[in-house]
Amino acid sequence: MSEIHYGRGYTYSIQYYLVWCVKYRYDVLYGYVDMNIKQLLKQIADDNNVKIMEIKSDKDHIHLLIECNPQHYIPNMVKELKGISAIKNILNLKNSFGLDIFGIQVTL
Repeated sequence: MSEIHYGRGYTYSIQYYLVWCVKYRYDVLYGYVDMNIKQLLKQIADDNNVKIMEIKSDKDHIHLLIECNPQHYIPNMVKELKGISAIKNILNLKNSFGLDIFGIQVTL
């Protein structure tokens, strides 16, 4: 259930339901990758003062229910969630397993 927040001169309750797919809809979101991406998304949301109400994933897509304040611009918020989590996840997998994801060559 959504909470009602009160600001100076306004009242709001803003929630967004986001769904995005893995590149080429490959089945890669399971096990370690799934846990890692959820942890990264929660960390990024905390850093940007966004609350993740619910997070679910299937093998090729992620569902997020997020709550934010009116000052957040949704395209920037999605860009930060997707972009930062993708880069950190690729670097983490490269360091942990020595894998190349989708043919991306990562040099550190």
